[in-house]
Amino acid sequence: MERADVKELYYISPIANVPSILEHGILSHNLSSELSHESIAMEKIQDRRRNKNIPGTDKQLHDYANLYFDAHNPTLSKVRSRNEEICILLISSRILELENIIVADRNAACDVVRFCPVSVGLEIINKEKLFARYWTHSDLYEYWEHKTAKCAEVLVPDRVEPKYIVGAFVANQKALSAFEKLKCGLTLCIKSGIFF
Repeated sequence: MERADVKELYYISPIANVPSILEHGILSHNLSSELSHESIAMEKIQDRRRNKNIPGTDKQLHDYANLYFDAHNPTLSKVRSRNEEICILLISSRILELENIIVADRNAACDVVRFCPVSVGLEIINKEKLFARYWTHSDLYEYWEHKTAKCAEVLVPDRVEPKYIVGAFVANQKALSAFEKLKCGLTLCIKSGIFF
């Protein structure tokens, strides 16, 4: 994948957290634990991410805020029952130009994930798998391989500053109404095709 392929990045969040995010930024797991917030994270996955070291750094995975290259992914699928209360925040791809950004070539919780600086990390992303609409396969290995590749991540140390948040998508009218009540000034639209 090339830098030009990355138009924006994505963060999946409960709508209720948006005011705090616009004040404090998208925080790493460790920093967010200091603030009251709703979570859509699966504890089983967080257990896998906990204490995972990022090679070449003195940080662990929970010291990074994580963004997705493609929001239409297995993580969003897992929370489809909450479509009326979640949103996808759009993040400027300029975040890739900051120092110490790490690219994970698949879900960072995986045992076989590769962590690389942006210059190398984008090259190792499988663009076809990442942006494919579906990841289902009859072969179990291919299914796992594609499913984890769909969740390739951008890891930002500590926080994504609010200035990089440029808009939001929601799944339906009810979610749109809930988001509009926040009066936060973000560009907002319904993109039901991204959600499940």
